[in-house]
Amino acid sequence: MTEANGGAETAGRRGRPRANDPRRPGATAVDEILDAAAELFTQRGYAATSTRQIAEAVGIRQASLYHYFPTKGEILTALLEATVQAPLALARSVVSADGGPLDRLLTLARSDAGQLLAARYNLGALYHLPELAADEFAGFRSDRAELASHYRSLASAVLGDDTDPRALLPFRLVESVIGLRSDGALGPESGDALVDSICDAIRRVLA
Repeated sequence: MTEANGGAETAGRRGRPRANDPRRPGATAVDEILDAAAELFTQRGYAATSTRQIAEAVGIRQASLYHYFPTKGEILTALLEATVQAPLALARSVVSADGGPLDRLLTLARSDAGQLLAARYNLGALYHLPELAADEFAGFRSDRAELASHYRSLASAVLGDDTDPRALLPFRLVESVIGLRSDGALGPESGDALVDSICDAIRRVLA
């Protein structure tokens, strides 16, 4: 799941004057807006964050923010879609690649878990917001469901049984990173060891 402040779809939008000098990471105003929103949404909550607060965190006028993102929902959509774009692209590739299903599944799991760990903000914690039931987030829900289905397809191939409920577990094991980050359970040295542990757990549950 891509770096939290990714904004490939909106990066081409033209800029407007800033109230202050740039103060956030990012090559463009869009990147800075997404970085600020990611921080505020994950720390204060989506409902408790206003577009005015996001604009102030970036150092731009609220009207300038609306030039890039007309609604707060569009900001959330951009952030969430960025988290699934890379793993979904990889999943679509590995499901039809050569090699055994377990090796392909572990390739996907290792990349996905590593990205969840490395992301600047823990945006996966927003996956279960009640607001995501709205139609404007249907594209994200569809992409995430497709990603989960690729995990299940590969796991079912390992098990040799399309009905075995264990095929649901690899996706959940990878996304356990989100909960661990939310709980503050991960130290600075946790990354590679945790990814290895997740892959080992996937091997065991599918054995």
